[in-house]
Amino acid sequence: MKDNKYSAKYALIYTFLVSGILLTPLFFYFVYMKNIHSIQNELFLKEKSLLVVKAMEEFNQDDEYFEYPRFKTFQSGLYDEGFHPIFTLIDTPINYFKEGYYLEGNNAYLIVTLPKERYFGARYLILKNEISFAPVYEKVFIILFTIVVFVFILSLFFLGSFAKPFQRINKQLDNFIKDSMHEINTPLSIINVNIDLYNRKYEQNKYMQRMKAAAKVLSNIYNDMDYLIKYERLHHEKKDIDLAEFLKERIEYFNEVAKMKNIQINASIQECGMVYMNDKELQRLIDNNISNAIKYSYENSNIDITLFRKNEKCHLSFKDYGVGIEKVEKIFSRYYREDSSKGGFGIGLNIVKAIIDKENIELKIESLPKQGSLFIYTFPKKKTN
Repeated sequence: MKDNKYSAKYALIYTFLVSGILLTPLFFYFVYMKNIHSIQNELFLKEKSLLVVKAMEEFNQDDEYFEYPRFKTFQSGLYDEGFHPIFTLIDTPINYFKEGYYLEGNNAYLIVTLPKERYFGARYLILKNEISFAPVYEKVFIILFTIVVFVFILSLFFLGSFAKPFQRINKQLDNFIKDSMHEINTPLSIINVNIDLYNRKYEQNKYMQRMKAAAKVLSNIYNDMDYLIKYERLHHEKKDIDLAEFLKERIEYFNEVAKMKNIQINASIQECGMVYMNDKELQRLIDNNISNAIKYSYENSNIDITLFRKNEKCHLSFKDYGVGIEKVEKIFSRYYREDSSKGGFGIGLNIVKAIIDKENIELKIESLPKQGSLFIYTFPKKKTN
């Protein structure tokens, strides 16, 4: 489904580009067809003017009166030297007189010069009709529509054909990642369970603590990858979550990871009420911030985590005293890492950005290189029924 949307999206782009390129010759074709249509109308009026002149020539002076010819398709009239009407069927005023054929809005005029004193004292025969370019517009629209449809179908076909090998490879890669994630989860769970069992039976030692911390780091990476793979396929149910209690649990989880670098997590947590969101998404938000704070902090430093309520909103901040951030605007890009030596895949903050955008959570970042970073999240007011 995603691949079909991709093909349709780029087929539309290519269609607009090609159609835009073709608009120039189509415009000249449109102008050409309008001129042809206008010339045809001019020939029509000239033909009818001959009919009027012929009718006047055939007039017998012995006849009591001359019946001026009338036509449904155009109007005409006889005018003197000063363009004053002698007899006219033209029911609209003529703004200006120009010998020959000319257009004025939707009206077409043909002014024919007559011999002096030959046709009832008239010097000019003027014919007028309404000219419509609707057939031209219709023809151009049909051509444009045909081009757009044809180009779109061709683009869709070729993009779909070109994309098939990549779709097949992506599907194989996707299946490989899913299988790998499943295979990783099983031994990771076994490691965590066995470390917990060992710590219950024997005294804790620094080696087991390091193994436990490393396993938690792996679990956090696993959870990020698992979320990325499944977030488009699963519907994340929301519920009321006690933010303070949830935060305490996640801090406790990462305490062992922080101890690996001799980092002290200082928590100032006030009761903030409930937030309405999915627990897995809230966990990704908190875990990635704590994990990053530990990863980019200097050894033997502190991390300050604060939760407080202000203006009926929950404010959650993470402050570290580490390497800081040089390019704040780039840190949410997927796979971006400012310091590749710190490890990771650069997907954690990308996930966080997607979650806060989805949940309308505001974020403010303050950071100075070699001094540390501060992330402040402001949760929206909880809606009351």
